[in-house]
Amino acid sequence: MINKRLLIKNLLAHNSENSFYDKKRQIDLGEKEGKAKFLKHVCALSNSNPHNNSFIVIGVEDADNSIKGVDFFDDSKIQNLVNAYLENPPLISYENIPFPHLPDDLVVGLVTVRPNNERICSLRKNLWKYTAGTAFYREGSISMPAEFSTKLKNNNEEVVASIEAHSRNNIELTLDGVFDFYKKHEDLNPGYKVFKEYFVVCWSGKKKVVKEKTYFSRVDIALINEQVKLFYSELDEVSINISADAFKIVEFVRLGLKEQYRYYPLEEVEIHFKDNATYEMKTDLLFEPPQFEKKTLHHIFNTNNALLNKLRGGLELTPHEEKDLFNLPATYLICYFNGFKDAIERMEEARKELKEHNDKVYQQYKESLRILRKVKYN
Repeated sequence: MINKRLLIKNLLAHNSENSFYDKKRQIDLGEKEGKAKFLKHVCALSNSNPHNNSFIVIGVEDADNSIKGVDFFDDSKIQNLVNAYLENPPLISYENIPFPHLPDDLVVGLVTVRPNNERICSLRKNLWKYTAGTAFYREGSISMPAEFSTKLKNNNEEVVASIEAHSRNNIELTLDGVFDFYKKHEDLNPGYKVFKEYFVVCWSGKKKVVKEKTYFSRVDIALINEQVKLFYSELDEVSINISADAFKIVEFVRLGLKEQYRYYPLEEVEIHFKDNATYEMKTDLLFEPPQFEKKTLHHIFNTNNALLNKLRGGLELTPHEEKDLFNLPATYLICYFNGFKDAIERMEEARKELKEHNDKVYQQYKESLRILRKVKYN
């Protein structure tokens, strides 16, 4: 089993970007340009590596390889995005890799691209300034359009196999990972479970019991063998269920209007561990958007718009308006789920102002986009 943190270190140490490895300070799949560039790189890496994995490391400074980290990105349906835009799409995974020097909410993103049977990958439809039918290829560290008339070839198999072999996990790395996790989360009820005498899952969270059911907030869950952060949230409530061969969580999101809130199930994630030292992860979207009266939502939508205009104008907000601003991302999200199609666009246009105004409001903004992304990709 590959230790993904060690793999990232070996990729960074190996050399600069090349035909099997790319690095980014960050990506933005919410913008057309960011989505297009990401898919271009995935396409190029797939075509340049028909016989081996290739990688994108996210959260690293290009100039000096310093690890800065990015927000936790828990989109299990990113394959759906790739399938929608690419012909002969590769298999793709996005994993969140914690590093000891980073705060809990930051990780390094690791995208692994697995080619699709040596078939040429190309754009299925127009995307940003790229036209349908375009295929990309890696020329050194650059992803560029290319014409293919023969079978795909590369000579990266041996070097990638060597990097992966030097990134294998061992008992020392696993034990160090468990101790590091406990030390970092000692005030949040850390626990662990060994599955099939091989896999080690650690979790932590602030525990509470409601009507004889146990829930956790500020939850952090990691598969220690691979050094992969499986789940992280400062805001949501999570239930955890553990059996002999499976670890299952159900995530709940808090939504409501006018001080009337409730928790709605968002997604169920189950990791099933097998006897042959492998595991599979299954996700099911459970979310049913709450519905409210259109008259009430029209009032909230207009209030949010006026509040953003006041914020953009540099006017001071009253304590009541500050409270409304904190709830603005979630209420825009509710409006969107109830037929106000431009609500998300209004919210995204205010990203800069929300980020500069208050970190807590910006966290709410990112949380709302995360919920929206999960629903849209499903």
